[in-house]
Parts: sequence; structure tokens; C-alpha cells
Amino acid sequence: MNILALDTSTEYLSLALLLDGRLIQREMLAGQSHSQRILPLLRELLDEAGVELSDLDGIAFGAGPGSFTGLRIGCGVAQGLALGADLPVVGVSTLLALAEDAQGADKVIACLDARMGEVYHAAYIKQGAGWKEVVAPGLYKPEDVPAVEGSGWTGAGSGWQSYAEALQQCYVGQAGNLLPEAYPRAAAIAALALPGFLAGEGRIADEAAPVYIRNKVALKTSERLAKANAA
Repeated sequence: MNILALDTSTEYLSLALLLDGRLIQREMLAGQSHSQRILPLLRELLDEAGVELSDLDGIAFGAGPGSFTGLRIGCGVAQGLALGADLPVVGVSTLLALAEDAQGADKVIACLDARMGEVYHAAYIKQGAGWKEVVAPGLYKPEDVPAVEGSGWTGAGSGWQSYAEALQQCYVGQAGNLLPEAYPRAAAIAALALPGFLAGEGRIADEAAPVYIRNKVALKTSERLAKANAA
């Protein structure tokens, strides 16, 4: 099966082609230029692989949580490509992608910096070839993240870089291995989406949707000031 995967949920732009088990990737620190860079980078990737969109079986994308603008770009590009090539799509949790890519760890506390003094958080345990969600994705202040049981956890994602002290205090003696520079990567998204495509669970392009978690993604200046003063 041939899958294109993409993620624009953070400042990184990540693309991958999974071609019958062969993986080809392109990644860059795009900042806020995802919309300008993604299609040229995709063209490079397709040319290197010697394939076109018509040769693919599906498109997977990082559905969130993450940057509001980044998620809209990723979902929109996935929809547009899928519509043009008549391909199914599968959205994959960016937090789950962190777990999948966490250097072989089997217990992962995934945490992305959500800005505004908050983190996107979830916890997963490896179960067979897949993952069991033990703490569902949510939005929290770093000092209020949910508890997990036991030790041997790996902390992955930018939340562990931005709020290292608060998170380590919450998980004293539990999270010994930290991967603060990890970000959701398209290769992990492709691997996670593959079983869904094989099971015929791909959706039509119109049904692709981001997962924001934060209900209100934009605050007025007065609201931001009030939030900062309350912190």
C-alpha cells in the first residue's frame, strides 16, 4: 500500500511517503511558512520516489491537536490532494504520533506546548502492534496534568521543553526519559494510518477535520491580559 502522510501542526513541516514498506521523507523547520513550502516540498518528494498522487492509495495527516493555523493548512492540503486524486484520508492524533516516534518507548506521556501557559497532553501504553490510550488528549495547565500509574514513562514533545520543571514535578520518579525536542513526524503518522487504510477505514476528503481541543482558539487582548494576570 502507498500512503502520503503530512504534518503541519507545529513549526516543523513533515512529509513522508510509505511505498509498500519503503519510506521516503522530507522535513524542515518551516516556522509560519507551511502554506508556501508544503506543495514544493511535496513535489520534491514525489519526484524522488518516482510516483504521482494517482499511484497512491491514501493520504494521512496530523489531525491535531496543535497550532490552529497549522492544523487548518494540513487538513486543507490533505483534502485538496485527496479530492483531486480521488483518495481516502485518515486523520491521526499528533500526540499519538509522538508516542509512535518516541525511540521505541512503550509508555509515553505526550505533551505539546499549546501556548497561553497550557499544554496538549495524552498518555499511551504500547499494546501489541498498537497503542492503548490511558489518558485521553486534553488541554491543561502544566501543573495540572493528569496523573499516571507506575514508572518507566517517557516524556515526549515540546511541552517537556517549555514547561520542564512543572511537568517533572507532576511526574517525579515516573518519567525518567525525556524527548523534549520531539515533534509529530509524518513517518509515524503514516505507520499509524496504515492499519486503518488496510481495514477500509479511510474517509472521503470532505469528512477530514482537524482536532483543536481548545474550544476558543483566539482571545481578545483584554482576555489575554486577564488570563495572564490570573496565572
